[in-house]
Amino acid sequence: MPKKKKTNLEPEIEQKLQYIGLSLDKVPENVLEYEPLNYRIPRGYDETKYKQYRYIPVNKIQILLSPTNRLDDLEERYKKARPLAQYLNNQEEDNILKYAVFLNMLKQMNIEDLEKIEEEQKKLAQEIPFKVKYEGSYLWQIYYAEATGKYFMIVPTTDSDYSAFFYLIKKKLENKNTNMIYVPVIGVEYSRRYLSKDAFEDIQNYLWLFTKQWPSIYEVYNERDNLNIHIIGETCVYGKIKSLYHVILKNNVEANHFYKILKAMFIMQTEIPNYFEFTTDVNSKGILEFYFKDRKIEYNEMANFIKDQYSASFNSKKEVLEELEKDKKKLEELKQIAAMQDIEYLEKEKQISTFLECKKTFFGKFKYYFKYSKKSKKLKETNMSERRNVEKQETFSEEIDKSLLEKSINKRCTIEELIQSYKELEEQETKLKNTVMDINALKLKNKNMKKKIENATNFIEEIDKHKRSIFEFWKYSNKDEMSVLPEGEEEEVGVVKRIEKAFDYEEDFENYGIELDKIQREALTIDEKDSIYIATTNVLSMLNKIKTNIVTPKDVETLLKALKKELRENEDYEDIEDEEFDIFGGIVQDNTKIKKIGNKLHREAEKDKFHILEITKMTRQIRIQA
Repeated sequence: MPKKKKTNLEPEIEQKLQYIGLSLDKVPENVLEYEPLNYRIPRGYDETKYKQYRYIPVNKIQILLSPTNRLDDLEERYKKARPLAQYLNNQEEDNILKYAVFLNMLKQMNIEDLEKIEEEQKKLAQEIPFKVKYEGSYLWQIYYAEATGKYFMIVPTTDSDYSAFFYLIKKKLENKNTNMIYVPVIGVEYSRRYLSKDAFEDIQNYLWLFTKQWPSIYEVYNERDNLNIHIIGETCVYGKIKSLYHVILKNNVEANHFYKILKAMFIMQTEIPNYFEFTTDVNSKGILEFYFKDRKIEYNEMANFIKDQYSASFNSKKEVLEELEKDKKKLEELKQIAAMQDIEYLEKEKQISTFLECKKTFFGKFKYYFKYSKKSKKLKETNMSERRNVEKQETFSEEIDKSLLEKSINKRCTIEELIQSYKELEEQETKLKNTVMDINALKLKNKNMKKKIENATNFIEEIDKHKRSIFEFWKYSNKDEMSVLPEGEEEEVGVVKRIEKAFDYEEDFENYGIELDKIQREALTIDEKDSIYIATTNVLSMLNKIKTNIVTPKDVETLLKALKKELRENEDYEDIEDEEFDIFGGIVQDNTKIKKIGNKLHREAEKDKFHILEITKMTRQIRIQA
């Protein structure tokens, strides 16, 4: 082989090469080494959003150079990318142009920029920034090829800042196994070691509801590859004043607890917003905290919080029902008064109508004069008798659910029971408001009717004054006094109303189903509804055999193993220790999880057969309720 010629370079470039520690005449193998990556660009790739930050050994990062710009598509940059070795080889004609490009990049590099990165990485080696990301994080274009487990850096050669690229070469040339850099890895998804993909999306949605700001969620790996989940965002702490918060989830238990408490608060605030609104605050350490009124919400106290709120709803229902009964008695009394006023007014209206009809003819006036000339006791007795014989309407009173009022509050309650209790309270409060409105409307009606009766009475008394003699009566009857009475409505004649169909199968059937769901929720208990759901699953036949004792223990063991295997294959299965109490009850998802059946939205919340059957990874036997 011909001897490699020594390269003559400008003093400025020689100085920069000396600072980096690179000799173009003899490049170390660890800088030139390259292995095929078999990299595939992930779906939904977004280069502006980082999900993972890692401490990566510099010796595990391969370097590729691409004659493109940082803003070009990743597909184009990766397609044109070539290993660094081709840009450092000036002996082959095909690489001479690449070699010139490398020298030009080196010429544009500033030593001060490398020193700045050096100081920055020293600080990052000691402590992760509060915001996780840092000022120069965008300079690192580091990717991960999942198929080969390789990290690689794509360096666009048409950019203006190459400091990160040359800093990486400098660290590689030091040839220390302990050299690591803290950088974002672009285009990778969450590892799902602690939480599922849906759980990460849910946390973002839940935090937006409480803070009104989208959070940033990162998976951060330390030097030992231990994972922490960092959540950073802003929230209002006083009026419109915002503050940064930082949540660190160090293990799978903490992550699941944080996710569950957010989910629980989200369900309560969205399902029964009239009763629950959670607020946020940031403590002195920058940790996000949640409050309901003045009570701090923590996962370990969530079961007690739900119990206390259930107790509060229980007491409120009792008070509302008692007030509702009082108001309905008052409403019934007003209805009786209204009925008596209607009878009295109709009597007077009848007498006045008779007078107006009779005054048109001579014999009519004569007839009216003798018919109403005496204020007989018989007429008064008849009126009183009619009033006493008025049929009393059935008292419209809500039947108090005796089982509800007599039900003792359990030591533990689930969110499902809490929501049901508050919805019952909301229904009773709505009825109470409607009853109060009916009372006020009836009071006004009775007041107006009383005034009408007074006017009618005055009119009749004026008639009676002129009945002392037939002549005075005839003279008075010719006067126009009809303005005292309300005008009658004109009857529509010849109006034919179009008859429309009463039920539309395409549109009304869904509403019909919703009404049946309401009836089902009122008529059936939670256990009965769960039993109906289990009857639609593939375990019904085996459960019936267990119930009737016609199955062998081996069959039960086989069923249990199959259920536990299915549970572990479920994406939402959480591999943590069994908790003492499930705060969610029968609620599997929040109301943002839309299920469709036959291209139509599913009306009911999704049920979980594993929860109903109480199957977990630690279950040893199947329990069947009597």
